Amino acid sequence: MKFINKSIIALTLLLSSSILFAQNKKQKVDGVVAVIGDYVVLDSDIDLEFIQLKAQGVDIKNITRCELFGKQLEDKLYAHHAIQDSIVVTDEEVYSYMNQQLDAMVEQVGSLDKVVKFYRKKNEEEFKNYFFDIIKQNKLTTQMQNKIVDEVTITPEEVRNFFKEIPKDEIPVFGAEVEVAQIVVKPVVTQEEKQATIDKLNAIRKDVIENGSSFYSKAVLYTEDEGSSSSGGFYKINRKTGFVKEFKEVAFSLGEGEISEPFETEFGYHIIMVEKIKGQEVELRHILMSPKVSSDALADAKEKIEQIRAKIVNGEISFADAAKSSSDQKETRNNGGVLLNPRTMESRFDLTKMDPTLYSQISNFKVGQVSMPILDEERGVGKFYKIITVNNKTEEHPADFANDYLKIKDLALTDKKIKAIAKWTEEKINETYISINADYKNCDFTNNWQKK
Repeated sequence: MKFINKSIIALTLLLSSSILFAQNKKQKVDGVVAVIGDYVVLDSDIDLEFIQLKAQGVDIKNITRCELFGKQLEDKLYAHHAIQDSIVVTDEEVYSYMNQQLDAMVEQVGSLDKVVKFYRKKNEEEFKNYFFDIIKQNKLTTQMQNKIVDEVTITPEEVRNFFKEIPKDEIPVFGAEVEVAQIVVKPVVTQEEKQATIDKLNAIRKDVIENGSSFYSKAVLYTEDEGSSSSGGFYKINRKTGFVKEFKEVAFSLGEGEISEPFETEFGYHIIMVEKIKGQEVELRHILMSPKVSSDALADAKEKIEQIRAKIVNGEISFADAAKSSSDQKETRNNGGVLLNPRTMESRFDLTKMDPTLYSQISNFKVGQVSMPILDEERGVGKFYKIITVNNKTEEHPADFANDYLKIKDLALTDKKIKAIAKWTEEKINETYISINADYKNCDFTNNWQKK
C-alpha cells in the first residue's frame, strides 16, 4: 500500500464527517470530492471554475461539471509531482505575483472588498490565503508541465512520418499569408518639446518623493507604455532581459525605494522606481512619456517620406535599400523594413490572425505595391509617417511538406509533446494515491483517474 500523508487523511475524515452531518440535515456543505497525493479537490473549487469562466464571457452551457473536475485532478497531479521532483516555488515569488494580480483586480473592479465578494470569501485574510494557494499550485503545475516537455525534440524524419500519417482528407489547410515591409519616418522633436516632457516627469517624481503620492497610481494615469500601464508600470528584470541598454543601466544603478531622474531611450523619456532587489533581479515600476510633436515637424516628415516613396516607385532604389538607408525604425531597418509576426517571430503573417489595422492597410495589395504615406501613432512612440509594401503573398492552400515544413514541424512537435504529457500522466496516475468521491464515480474521464 502506498504511503498516504497523515494530514490529508485527517483532513479527509474531518470533511467527510461534515458531509455526513450535512446529509442528515439534508443540506449540502463544501467538502473534499477527491484526494490526489498531497492535494484535495473541494466541491467549491469546481463551483468557482464555473464562476470564473462565466465572468470571462465563456459560454458554460456545454461545459460539464465532470470536465472541470477532470481539469482540477490534472492540475493537482502536476502540482503534487512537482513537489516530489523538488521543483521549488518560493513564498516570496508567490507573494510578488499575488500583489501584482491584486493590484490589477482592484483596478478593474474598484476595491478589494468587491474582489473578496466575487470569490465568495468571508474576509480579506481568507481570500488572500486561498489566492496564495491557487497561485502556488498554478506555478507548480506550469513548471511541472514545462519539465515534462522541455527536452522533447523532433527530427526531420519524425516530421516527415507525422505528415505521411495524416489521412488525405484531414490534411490541414493553411490560410493566406503575406510578408510585409515598412519604412518609418518620425518627425523631429524640438528641444523645447523634450524639456516639457522632462518637466512633467520631474513633477511626478517630486510629488511621489515629497508628498508620498502613489507611483503605481501615477503610472496607471500617465505612462504611455501599454505593456505595463494596467499593472502600474511594473516589470521584473535581470541583466539578460530584452530591454534597451539605457533602461537597464539606470534600473541597476538604483537602490530599493529610489526614483531615477528622467532619462531618454529610443521610446521616449522615463523615470524608474525600484521596489525590490532580489539577487540578480530587480522589481521596478516606470513611467514613459514621449514629447509632443508640432504640426510643422509632422509636415516635414510627410514630405520626406513622399520623396522616399517617389524614388521607390520610379525605380531609383529598392524598398529594402530605402528602408536600410532612410527608415527611422531600428527594429526593421537592417532587415529591409520586413515586419516580424509577434506570435511566431517569423516574417509571414496569417491574414486571418494579423492585427486588424495592418490587415485593413494591406489586404488588397498586390505584391510590390507601395502604399501612400500613412499617418500612424503608437503609445510611447508618438505620431509618425510610414509607407508599406507586400513582399510576397501565399494564398490559402492545403499543407505542402516542402513549402510548409516549419508549420508542419510545429504541428508534429506539439503532437509529440501532447503524447509525452499523456504518457507521463498515465504513469503518474498509477503510482499516485487517488481517491474520488462517489458523486463523481460516473464521470466519463479522458484519463484513468479511477484506475479501472
